[in-house]
Amino acid sequence: MLTEHTGAAPEQIAQQLAQELRSAIAARGQATLAVSGGKSPIALFEQLRQQVLDWSQVTVLLVDERCVPHDHADSNTALVREHLLQGPASAASFASLFDTVCTDLNDTALLDLVATANHRLSAIPFPLDVVVLGMGEDGHTASLFPAAPGLDHALTSEGPMAGVRPTSAPHARLTLTLPVLLAARHLHLSIAGDAKRKVYEAAAKAANPALPISLLLNHPACTVQVWIA
Repeated sequence: MLTEHTGAAPEQIAQQLAQELRSAIAARGQATLAVSGGKSPIALFEQLRQQVLDWSQVTVLLVDERCVPHDHADSNTALVREHLLQGPASAASFASLFDTVCTDLNDTALLDLVATANHRLSAIPFPLDVVVLGMGEDGHTASLFPAAPGLDHALTSEGPMAGVRPTSAPHARLTLTLPVLLAARHLHLSIAGDAKRKVYEAAAKAANPALPISLLLNHPACTVQVWIA
């Protein structure tokens, strides 16, 4: 089921996420928040970090991460630390997927990195409480890229993490698997711009692995709140 919010401002989305996190803390004493990287969510992060809630009971993790050092310009870990885990939100715990990594991973090294990430996430309670996704103009979400090596495993593995090698973007990736995303208590998709809206509208019509986001949008047991700016 899809719930669409058009003309959504980052502050409005942040307020909704904060309310869901507060509800999770009230129900279970803690909350998990999985966020996407890239430049698109920066404004949302800067609104979310100001929200009033018990951040000390929140664990933040990444929906996906590029396999680059944390001081690399493309690191989602660095992005989250700089733009989300500031002010009140600095009290949150951050589940880093790895400590160090080389940018030229062979298949064995990528599998080892996936194993490291899965071991680290074993301490986190699943299902995740709140997941915030973005979407590319190719229909990818998280790092579920169309036709990418590793995609089939990421669509079926209970993970929680899998390794993917996009053919249309740099760097090998770690990504939450589709089953983990589908199981989230609150799933959000934030998109902006006419090009992405057209892709979203096409993907919402039917499930098609060529548009991985469609596998979430059309799943009968999955509710997605879609925020369209």
